[in-house]
Amino acid sequence: MAKPTKRCNCRDPKTKKKLGKSCPLLPKRDHGGWWIRYEGPPGPDGKRRRPWAGPYRTATEATKDLQRLQSEADAGVPIVDKRLKFGAWLDEWIAGKRRLKDSTRESYVEAIRLYGKPGLGHVPLTDLNEGHLNALYEAMAQINRLPAGEEPGELLRRLLAARAAAPWVYARDESGARLPEKLAEGEQIGPAPGLKRQAPLSAARIQRVHRVLSSALGTAFKQKRIRHNPAQHVELPKVRKVRPLVWTTERVARWRETGKVPSPVMVWTPALAGEFLDACVRRQERLYPLYHLTATRGPRRGEVCGVLWENSDIDTSKTISLVESADEEDDGLKSDSSWRTFAIGDENAALLKAWRHQQRRERLAAGESWVDTGLMFTNPDGTALREEYVSEHFAAIVAAAGLPPIRFHDLRHCAASLMLAAGIDPKVVSATLGHARYSFTMDVYTSVMPDVAQAAANATIAIIPRSARQS
Repeated sequence: MAKPTKRCNCRDPKTKKKLGKSCPLLPKRDHGGWWIRYEGPPGPDGKRRRPWAGPYRTATEATKDLQRLQSEADAGVPIVDKRLKFGAWLDEWIAGKRRLKDSTRESYVEAIRLYGKPGLGHVPLTDLNEGHLNALYEAMAQINRLPAGEEPGELLRRLLAARAAAPWVYARDESGARLPEKLAEGEQIGPAPGLKRQAPLSAARIQRVHRVLSSALGTAFKQKRIRHNPAQHVELPKVRKVRPLVWTTERVARWRETGKVPSPVMVWTPALAGEFLDACVRRQERLYPLYHLTATRGPRRGEVCGVLWENSDIDTSKTISLVESADEEDDGLKSDSSWRTFAIGDENAALLKAWRHQQRRERLAAGESWVDTGLMFTNPDGTALREEYVSEHFAAIVAAAGLPPIRFHDLRHCAASLMLAAGIDPKVVSATLGHARYSFTMDVYTSVMPDVAQAAANATIAIIPRSARQS
């Protein structure tokens, strides 16, 4: 086993090469550091590898670590590459995430391109620590929030430059999926979503970026590229919980006057949900069965777009089962509680029977171009629906009908609220929606519907025995 060697980073004034262990100042105690070299496992090409490690403050400290490193190398532990930068690792990591859905990959790529790489991409992966991540998130919080006249720091300048020079758009492939694509020089199609927004980044957005970087660092730790995961010890900004608000008559009137939506998460009353479904019928919307199923039973967008005919029984038990796909490229369900079977009711069953006949007619019309995916809801050629299209088309129907806006995901909230308003046991509602915790259902939805709250208030008052009541 080689002994520790004292080296420094001084350079020859003429050749500009590092002097290393030949520096004349090395005899001084405070000059240079101790380095060690050990026998690593052979590289992929079978060649011998003798990596360096250091610097250490003393020869004793270097000798102890040499024994540890040599033992790990003999046991087959991968050699830590100190030259690998965090940005290069993010590229390698995202390239290996082959099972991501298009929408998920887009959000990961955006987090990496706008924040991870410009902020910390230059830092060696092995040197990345909690301080680096905290500094990144502090700089992100200053975007569109820096006081007038105050100069941004170096890290914030890099983030702002990345946002200003992000000229990629999401092109569509043949199936309609969005793909990040660099714009040609001088082309003006439009920036990536959110780059021109003047609002500061929310705490939730910073947390989403952190989850991406944390996942990448977690993979690096599992592969022994780093010796600890700094993302586990970072204090993140607190996310304010957004609760659903119902579109009451007063809120609808105010929205019509000002155009302002009271909350990011809004829920229709039964009357407004009925107006939407009636609008779908009048417009003869092709995907009406999908919207009706979502509004009344509450499956998630990915679930309703990915459900297979073979996992449904619309003739006998009138149920749909959401189970994990055997496809390795599928992201799978959101959680274990998402694996469930729920009843769809008579009207949904009738709509799905008619839809099945329509899909068969479309298959005959498509002929050899039909793609047999086995999916319940498809495009006219049998291919899978693009999830973003389902949301975009839903928003177009809502706007055309003049209804107060909600997101497609809020149809799920509508279904939950409608079930509670209909007197369904909250435990049944929780199981139907696939919530991980029953308490979550109670916490989010029990106070949403005014009718439910009024019925509870009246029932409480009515139970008090009175000889006379004053109106």
